[in-house]
Amino acid sequence: MLAREVMTSPVVSIGPEASVKDAVRLLDRHDITALPVIDDRDRLVGIVSEADVLLGEVSPDPRAHVRPVRDLPEAAATVADVMTRAVMTVHEGADVADIAQLMLETGVKSVPVTHGHQVVGIVSRRDLIHALARSDDRIQAEIQDLFTEAGLAGWTVWVDDSDVQLAGHGSERDTRIAMILAHTVPGVGDVHLAAGQETR
Repeated sequence: MLAREVMTSPVVSIGPEASVKDAVRLLDRHDITALPVIDDRDRLVGIVSEADVLLGEVSPDPRAHVRPVRDLPEAAATVADVMTRAVMTVHEGADVADIAQLMLETGVKSVPVTHGHQVVGIVSRRDLIHALARSDDRIQAEIQDLFTEAGLAGWTVWVDDSDVQLAGHGSERDTRIAMILAHTVPGVGDVHLAAGQETR
């Protein structure tokens, strides 16, 4: 699977001069965990996450403390005050397996997806889980549709717990195309040819 096949698009973004409260409202309204921060020249200048806005918005409650809370820090005013400026991005053709590894190694929950310098989407952990949770019937139907569009008549698809098994009669080229197409469908695990499958 590639980033463009699982990403959320169009991406919900925010400007650096927007208020932290605006960022909170957008995160809540769209039920997302992070917002790419785009300047007035459409450049990615940062990312603001749930954790960032919590630090910028949540102040201590004096009722929860034995001693008076003094010298409270001023609440952050704008997204630029709380955003992360060093943003990890991936291109739209990135392998989802590499994105998952990046998330595990760095602890980030969302990664903007770029086409050139433009942000075209965002991949979150939730997007990856959603892709992995797709039903076998849906995966099978999508692979079969791809085969029909590619003119691969007579190929049969079985899907069991996301693993795909293919059977058909055709040239080595047809078999190679069938294997590649099956791998492109979100949620697919391994792809195998049925036992005894031969090409001609």
